[in-house]
Amino acid sequence: MDTAHEIREFLATRRAKITPREAGLPAFGSGNRRVPGLRREEVALLAGVSVDYYVRLERGQLAGASEEVLDAVCRALRLDEAERAHLHDLAAAQRRHPPRRAARKPKTPVPASLTRVLDAMTDTPAFIRNGRLDILAVNPLGRALYSPLFGGSTRPVNIARFQFLDPTSRDFFPDWNTSVDTTVALLRTEAGRAPGDPELTGLVGELATLSEEFRAAWAKHNVRLHHTGRKSFRHPAIGEITLDFDAMVLPAHPGLTLTAYSTEPGTPDDDALRLLASWAATHDDRARREDPTRS
Repeated sequence: MDTAHEIREFLATRRAKITPREAGLPAFGSGNRRVPGLRREEVALLAGVSVDYYVRLERGQLAGASEEVLDAVCRALRLDEAERAHLHDLAAAQRRHPPRRAARKPKTPVPASLTRVLDAMTDTPAFIRNGRLDILAVNPLGRALYSPLFGGSTRPVNIARFQFLDPTSRDFFPDWNTSVDTTVALLRTEAGRAPGDPELTGLVGELATLSEEFRAAWAKHNVRLHHTGRKSFRHPAIGEITLDFDAMVLPAHPGLTLTAYSTEPGTPDDDALRLLASWAATHDDRARREDPTRS
């Protein structure tokens, strides 16, 4: 991925989202504006830098920008926490010559201690993923919840590949559009952290080639943090279920995130989760035989 191009497109798309009124600027010449959102000179004014300097930044030349200047641009563009982190990641990536490549993938990507933790979470669907959204380890209830993703033979299962390339994903994720927007934003965030990751580049290339919807979502340059929230599924065995999720980055294992789902006790969704657990117990032995990589 071309970091300078990523910087140009990210800053331009963020600038296009803000009107002069939202930025507290007089909307002079608003009737003749040729671009949506703020002009470059307006961002420069808000950031307290010269127009020429901001133009250089938006052309992808962040390597020499100080943290203070980057923070000023973040404030001018009203970036949220995820967007701020992404801009700093892009600047850091550009300062590295050549860009840092992803570390060689270990033979056992998830330590045995973590798989034991997953398996101990008997009442909670849980899995461990990397930044490319590969599911690297999953407990029995998590595998039952995501059973449509495990229907094929490709391992590791990849959430983004399933969502965009498997037609059944539109039924499995009732709010498919919102779900895939989140997925693409997470991949874009990871691209800022690890622009030299060949597997991520390959995944993005594959999806961009095969899915027009992915190309459109990728072009938005949206990024996000995804720590907690609610997610709905339409499971083929138990029907619709909405779960709370918490996604926890594992500091001792850089690049890995543990995601766990839960429900409020006594709710219909809690009843559905118990039904899923019963279904999982029935199918667990067969799942072990079909997928030797199951944690």
